[in-house]
Formats: sequence, structure tokens, C-alpha cells
Amino acid sequence: MRALSRRVRMRVFWRSLFIQAGFNPRGLQSLGLTYALLPALKALYPDPAAESDAVRRHLSTSFNTHPYVAAAIVGGILHHEERIARGEQAPESAEHFKASLMGPLAALGDGFFWYSLRPACGALCAALIPWLGVYSALLFLFLYNTVHFTARARFFSIGYRSGDALVGQLARANIPRWGERLRSVSAMSAGVLAAYLSVVVAYRSGLSMPLLTGGCLMLAVLAFAASQTRGSRWVALYGSALLAIVAGALQ
Repeated sequence: MRALSRRVRMRVFWRSLFIQAGFNPRGLQSLGLTYALLPALKALYPDPAAESDAVRRHLSTSFNTHPYVAAAIVGGILHHEERIARGEQAPESAEHFKASLMGPLAALGDGFFWYSLRPACGALCAALIPWLGVYSALLFLFLYNTVHFTARARFFSIGYRSGDALVGQLARANIPRWGERLRSVSAMSAGVLAAYLSVVVAYRSGLSMPLLTGGCLMLAVLAFAASQTRGSRWVALYGSALLAIVAGALQ
């Protein structure tokens, strides 16, 4: 029975970290995907002609998804390629697998990593700048990359072990719920930073603390109200410009 060794799987995972490096207008991430799969394809198809056919299969169709969650699809492709090499599945099974999952997983990755994890780490570290200073940047890199590399490794393992059952495994992980919690961290961190800055500004400028606090609360209420209306982006743009003019006039 043809099965991939742990060493080969680790080589594939390492290469999958660079899946964006071969991005191109024609195949999008297909070149990076094929580069990641190449050690496994060489091991599974000793015959050069069979290996060429497998490489051609993955290069001939475009592939595009979130680069982090792509690890789950890469692992799932290995799951299918082992069975294709043993004659248990048709070659098209791997193509159907990646084509059906790259869109949904792209949305999942965008929602968690781009819109939840990155803002949460950034807001938390920004709130810690008064105490950590420049080391907050290092803390951001540590927190963000610890989660993101751990998630990539976990996704790859789940994809390889589960194959088509990958969707059920990810559903049980309830990733959107974790995204909601991270967005709450972002909001709380931004609130803490705003409160700290209001105290510092009041102390250094001699302004009345109740007056400044009330002004901050009023701005928060107006910002929330603007976000609930149509054309809120224009309201935010012109409102920010007006505040900048007022702040400049008061200096």
C-alpha cells in the first residue's frame, strides 16, 4: 500500500507556507500548490509519466483560497492522492475536492484571520504601548504568528486525516465563534486605549476630566449612529475632517 511518510508530509507542509509565492494571473495559486505537492507526487508516482500526469492535473486548473486555510486543502489532496495512487479513486477526486472547498474556506479564513485575529492582536498590542513601548510590535508578531502557524499545522493534519470529512471537522471547531470573541477583544482593547488617552490628554492639557469624558462618549455615540445609516462612510470621512479642523483650531 502506498502511503506517505511523515518526512514527506512535513516537506509538503513546509512548502505550503509559500503557496502565494507562485501567484499568477492564469492559475492564481495553482503553481504554489503544485510546488507544495511535488514531494508527495514524486513519492506516490515512481513512474515519471504518472508523476507528470499528476503534476499536469494540478497545474491545469486554477486554484485560489485563503493562504492559511489552504493547508487544510493541501492535506486533503494528499489524502486523495494516496488513494488515487492505489487505484481506489479516480484522478478527478482530488480536483473535485479542492474545487468544492477553496471558495468556502477562503471566506472562513478571511473572516477569522483578516477580520478577527489580526485586528484583535493589533488592538491589544496598541493598548499595551503605554506600558510595553516598542516591544508591543514584537508581542504582536509573537501572538499573531503563534496562532496562525499553529492553525496552519492543525488544518493540514485535519485535512490529511479526514479527507472529505474535513468540512465536518472544521464545523465542530466553530471557528466563526472564535472570530466573534476576537472581535470583542478588539473592541475592549480599543476602549481601554481610548480611555487611557483621554486621561493623558486631560492631564497634560489641563482640560476638565468630566468634559473630556463626556465629549469622548458623545463621539462614540455619534460614530455608532453614523455606522447604522446609509452612506456612513461619507459621514465618517467628513466628520473626521471636521474634527481635525476643530482640533487644529483649538491648539
